[in-house]
Formats: sequence, C-alpha cells, structure tokens
Amino acid sequence: MLKNLAIFFIIIALSPIWGFNAHETEYSGFAQIEQSRTEKLATLDSLISLNKNTDIDAFIQYSIEYVKLAQELDFIEAAAKKAIDLQRPLTNFRNDPLNAITVINSVLARKYKINDSLLLGGLYLKRGMANTQVDANKAISDYNKAFLNFSYCDSLSIAETHYYRGQAYSSLGKFILAGEDLHKAYSIFESQKKYDCMITAQQGIINMFSRNGFYEKAKSERNALIETIKKLKLNSFLSQEYYNQAIDYHKMGDKNAEFKSLLLAVENFDNEKSNKSVFTNIHSSLVNYYCERYQIKEANIHLNLLENIKFDILEDQVTKINYLSAKAKFLQTTGYYEEAEKIAAQCLEIAQSINSEDDIMNSYKFLSEIYFDMKEYRKSIESNRAASLIKDSIYNRSTANALAYYLTLYETEKKEKELIEKSTNISLLEKDNEIFKKAMVFGGIALILAFGVVILYRNQIHLRSNKDLQEKFSQELLISQEKERRRISKDLHDGIGQQLLLIKNKLIKKGTPEVKEMVNHTIEEVRSISRDLHPFHLQELGVTKAIENTIRQIDENTSLFISSEIDNIDNLFTKEEEVNIYRIVQESLSNIIKHANAEAGKVSIKIFSNNILISIRDNGVGFDFTDKYQDLKSLGLKTLLERTKFLKGQMKVTSKKDFGTLLEFQLPL
Repeated sequence: MLKNLAIFFIIIALSPIWGFNAHETEYSGFAQIEQSRTEKLATLDSLISLNKNTDIDAFIQYSIEYVKLAQELDFIEAAAKKAIDLQRPLTNFRNDPLNAITVINSVLARKYKINDSLLLGGLYLKRGMANTQVDANKAISDYNKAFLNFSYCDSLSIAETHYYRGQAYSSLGKFILAGEDLHKAYSIFESQKKYDCMITAQQGIINMFSRNGFYEKAKSERNALIETIKKLKLNSFLSQEYYNQAIDYHKMGDKNAEFKSLLLAVENFDNEKSNKSVFTNIHSSLVNYYCERYQIKEANIHLNLLENIKFDILEDQVTKINYLSAKAKFLQTTGYYEEAEKIAAQCLEIAQSINSEDDIMNSYKFLSEIYFDMKEYRKSIESNRAASLIKDSIYNRSTANALAYYLTLYETEKKEKELIEKSTNISLLEKDNEIFKKAMVFGGIALILAFGVVILYRNQIHLRSNKDLQEKFSQELLISQEKERRRISKDLHDGIGQQLLLIKNKLIKKGTPEVKEMVNHTIEEVRSISRDLHPFHLQELGVTKAIENTIRQIDENTSLFISSEIDNIDNLFTKEEEVNIYRIVQESLSNIIKHANAEAGKVSIKIFSNNILISIRDNGVGFDFTDKYQDLKSLGLKTLLERTKFLKGQMKVTSKKDFGTLLEFQLPL
C-alpha cells in the first residue's frame, strides 16, 4: 500500500515536467494496480478531472465507471454528481441522450439515499434535458419533478429549470406556457444578478419567435436585448446577438442586412470572453457569403481563420456542421466537387444524427447543388426533392405554430375580456354597498380620530398644567427654603453667636485655655453653619466675591485642590437669581467633597454676549447620570436642575465612572 501511494505522489510531483500526456498515462497505469475499491474511486475522480476539458471520450468512460463503482460502494450522492456532469457530453457531444437517461435512472433508483435537494432536483433537470431530444412531453414531466425536489434555496437551479421547460413547451407549440417559463427564468436570474444567465433566458424567448417565423418580433426583442447588454457592459454577448440576427436576415432573404450583421458580429467578438463556437459560426457564414459571390480571395481568408483556430470546435455538432459546410462550399466554388460532396454528405449524416431539420434540409439542398455541378442530375433531383419535403414540413409546422400562437393569444384575450366583463358586472352590483361600507368606515374612523384628538388634547393640557404646577411648587419651595435658611442663619448669628461671645469674654478672665479653645472652635462652627445657611457676604461683597470666598475656604479647609477662572458677574442678575447661582456653585462643590473622592477640581464662570457659562469639573470617581437622577435619595442633582430651571437656564452633566464629572450651567442674561 505504501509503495502504491509513493508512486502516486511521485506522479503528482513530476507532473509539471512530464506534461498532461504523462499525467494521463501514469494515472491510467495506477488505476490498473491492485487497489482497494475506495482508492480506485479516488483515482477515477482524478482521471475525470484531468480529461474533463481535453478528452471527451475518456471523460465519459471514466465517469461511467465512477458512477457504477460509487453505487456499489453505496456513495449515492457522489454517483449523482458524476451522473449530472455526464448528461451534457453524452447528449450534446456524443448524441447519445438515451445513455445519459440510463445512467441517471440508475442513480434515481436509489434516490431515497439522496438528502441534498440540489442533487435530487438536478438529476430530474438533467434527465429532462436529455429527454428533450427524445420526447418533449417526458422532458416536461422531468422538469415538473425537478421543481418538486428543489428547495427554496436552489433558486438558480429553479430558474434553469424554467428556462429548459420553456424551450420544451416552445418545441410543442405551447408558446404562452413557454413565454411564462422563460420570463420567470429571466426574472430570477435578474434578481440574483446572474446577468449572463438572464441574457441567455432572453435569447430563448427571441429564438422562440425566430424559429416560428416571427422575424420582426424577434428583431425588436433582440435590439432591446443588445441595448441591455451594452448597459450591463457584457459586450462578449454582442457577437452572438449580431450573428443570430444575421441568420434571421438569411432566412428572410435579405443578403445585405445579413452581411452587415456578420461584420458587426466580427467587430464585437471578444477573443477572451465570447463563446468560441460563435467565432466558427460567424466566419463559416462569411465563407458562404463570399463564395456565393465568387469572391474566392475573401472566402479563403475566413476559411484560413477557421483552419488555424487554437480551440476545439468540433465537439459541438451544430458548430461542426457549420464549419464543414463552409469548407465544402469553398471546395464547390473552386471546382473540387468530389471533395465537396464527401464533406456535404458528412454534414447530412451529422444533422440526421442530431435530428436537426434545418440542417438536414440545408444539407440536402447543398448536395443537390453539388450533384448538379457534377452533372449527376438524378441525384441532384432526389436531393432537391428531399430538401423540399423537409422545407414543406418545416413550413407547415411553422404555419401551425403561428396559428397556434395567435389562437392562444386570441383565447387569452377573449378570456381576459370575459373576466373583465364579469368583474365589471360584479363591481356594478357591489358599488352601492361598497360606497355605504366606505362611508360607514370613514365615518367611524373620523369619529374615533376626533375622540382620540380630544382625549390627547385634554391629556396634553393636563400634563402641561401638572408640569407647570410642579415647577411653580419647586421654585416656591426653593424660595421658602432660602427664607428659612436666612432666618435660621440670622438666629444663629444674633442669638447663639452673641451668647457664645459673652461666654468667651467671661472665660478670658477665669477659664482655662482648653475651655477657651473649645469655645472658639464652637463659635467658628456656628459662624460656618450660619454662612452655609445664608452667606451674608453675598449681599455685602456681591455674588462673584462670595463664590471666590467659598472656593478659598474649601481649598484651605479640605484636601481638595480647587482652581478657578471667574469673570465678574455682579449686578447681572436679581438678588434672588444671585442666591440661586451661588447655591448652584456651593451645592456642586459640596457634592464633589461628599461623593466624588476627587483630588482636584476647577470652577469656571465665563460671560458671553447672551449668557454666562458655569463649568464645574472634578477628577473623581464619576457616576451614571440616569441611575443617579432616578434614585429618589439623590436630591442633589434634582435640586440643581430646579435651580437651573428657576434661572431659565440649561444644565448639562457629563460623567463616566472612573473618569470624573463635568457640570455645565448655561444661564441667559
């Protein structure tokens, strides 16, 4: 086992030197070494990845082996992924849709082991795409099952299913249903901003018109799509649209318009991003155009471009037919009839294998021309007759489809008209009742609104009245409080203060020094309390000096360091207002001393043109203003706010825990 793994890793390490062929050879050899079945599955997975874009036959072979082995190992979801990837190469490149259906059916036989909605819905979607070339009705049935198995999250796959079901409906002549599906696909792709897929869906709608002979409708829709492509800057799609328009002009017999559209397709082809098959189709059409006019030199230029292309165009059968037809046309024009006949016959064989009626008809018609040039008139007539039969069949079907389309439109319009008439009758019958109901509803709403407005107005008046009463009470309480403080302060100063002075004078003669000291201390305490209750120096010295004295006393008698910048605000306010300003500063400083645990503070009073600004800052512990204000015990902040309202000012508190506090009071002059 270790030896086998060593060989495997050596192969990977040397892959840049050996190149791709060495990769495939060594991997193939490794797959044949005796391994466990799980290891073989991993090896097959590597081989599939290596051959996916280089060797279709090898890719198909290894994928089929992988699906079979994964089922044997009960890896059903892994088998489902590879079966989904197999459908396109089997159906489109190898023209073997039945084999694709068989592989998918083998996985669906054990679908109960698939939990992924994207995989289960994807299996039905891919089986429907394979069935499109076998039986359109079976394809539609598969698409319906895909819808049932996709989840809401699989929006892009749902859009893809709408797109392919729309094409199936179109092939059956059910154009209204086809249009609905294609428009749904377009809308989903647009909402998901998958603009390339959105353009493809719109191309499906346009091609539906073109295939059934509605060339003018197709042209108008295509012109609108070209403008959309330009707005979205998806210019790599332009060459495809101009080529499709050239094909329609060819069917209409307008050669000049066809040539102009082909030149626009060449001009807008993006070598990096545009579909490579479009390059082949454009230049193949130009070879045919120039050959019909015997412009051999110009035709040869475009044929050489096709001969020298660096990408594989021959896996797409329709592109292969276009390329071979152009080559045969050039040989016919230059007189190499036998070589032209062989290639034209090859085109017919490919067209028959993919059941493309347009290509079968064109191949028979081309063979008829070659046989005529070779003077094999019987074969020419037979080929021409075969082409005519197919042309008649296509014409009859197109006519029937056109009739079905217009009948469907007519029936739809007729049903819509009947529905409108019924709706009108019902509307007329219900009109009176509806008017009455509306009147009742609007009347009721008006009454409710009026009642609500009255209640709101009364509540607003009541709230405003309560607020005014509360503010008035608070202001009167502050005034009353200040009067009471003044009375108590006066009593302390004139009563107890004077008695203490008498006691002091008597003790000077008879008392001991300790008792004298106690009396002095008591006198100072009484004076301090008296000053706090009512600062008499406010009236004597003015509010500015009173504030400065308070700051100085706090600075001298406490551990708090206070700095100040105070403008003179004397005589700017009434006496009552000055008292409130003093109290604001005093109470703010008191709060700092009691609660802030601050080391320093600053008081600033600045005069401006229309107001003064008082700022009191500390570097203390800070607090949450909302919590403090809601606290019923925290009367300090509420008192400050009431004093500010009394002064018709504004109070702002800026505080954060551990980052100090800033109180700002803006008072109008």
